[in-house]
Amino acid sequence: MFARIQGELRMKKQSILLVMALLLSMASAVFAQDKVQPVRMGSGSLQFETVPGWGLRPDGSSALGPTHGGVVVDSKNNVYVSANKGVVVFSPDGKVIQEYLGDDYTMLHDIEIRKEGDAEFIYGARNAAGEGIKFNAHSGEVVLRLDPKAAGLDYARYSPTAITVAPNGDIYVSDGYASNHIFVYDKAGEFRFHFGEKGNALKQFNTAHGMTLDTRYDPPRILVCDRNHQPKGRLLHYSLEGEFIEVVITGLGMPTSAVVNGDYVAVPDLHGRVVLLNKTNTICAVLGHNDDAGKGRAYGVPQSQWREGVFSGTHGSYFDHAGNLFVQDWNVDGRIIKLRRIH
Repeated sequence: MFARIQGELRMKKQSILLVMALLLSMASAVFAQDKVQPVRMGSGSLQFETVPGWGLRPDGSSALGPTHGGVVVDSKNNVYVSANKGVVVFSPDGKVIQEYLGDDYTMLHDIEIRKEGDAEFIYGARNAAGEGIKFNAHSGEVVLRLDPKAAGLDYARYSPTAITVAPNGDIYVSDGYASNHIFVYDKAGEFRFHFGEKGNALKQFNTAHGMTLDTRYDPPRILVCDRNHQPKGRLLHYSLEGEFIEVVITGLGMPTSAVVNGDYVAVPDLHGRVVLLNKTNTICAVLGHNDDAGKGRAYGVPQSQWREGVFSGTHGSYFDHAGNLFVQDWNVDGRIIKLRRIH
């Protein structure tokens, strides 16, 4: 009798262990299905894959808040992202290591980083404040302000959207949300001249939204993103003296910014993609293309609706020293994506 009871208990124990093992196996399978997998994109030698979760807090939420700005990388591969609240600095592995908050750092629509002597400085276009700004990337100290009113023009408002710096230190500020002039200052912040005007003609800008120094040429050129040109957005080249050179490429949708890396240029398109051009300005890869017209140019896509490897409202980008590409979306929750270069 006692032996029979022991045998029944042993069988029940084995059954319970078997059920527990089955439940654990099922839970592991569900977890594996829920885990976000990297998405590969690109073509030829320009292939990348996403790094899921890069830049998110430990609880999985965005550390940025709403974003309508840019991204740059310093000499130590730290990543600076401008959000509405200020500038958030990430370590190379995606952890927040610094924040620059307060009035001087809010609403930086475009940022560029430059090494000057032993220091690194961030130049920013502040569309809401109507100014350009320069501050130390590692201390946050503001060392220069650039006021479009110094040009002496009679405009009710200014709303800069882009900024870049020439080799000699001259600073170019594009007033893309207002006059569409590009204002040029010397390295001390003294106004020199301006060029460009609003319109849809060959040498005019219909929202000079983005701008960078195109170092693929000697001498370098100013590369301007004419976002709202009709019928399609385009890129233009101007000389450092403000003379029109050529239309680089058209038919790009709504190009928001540009960054040069070697012979290549990355051009975010507000419709939800990044276009890569080679030295001949031929499209050689398209990254993160969003085929949903309702979300490809949308600010209000919450984090719960983000799709891995698919962009929305693509606004800024920058390469690190290994050729990895960081992409910022214009987004209500604040989105930064790391694309790891596949060599």
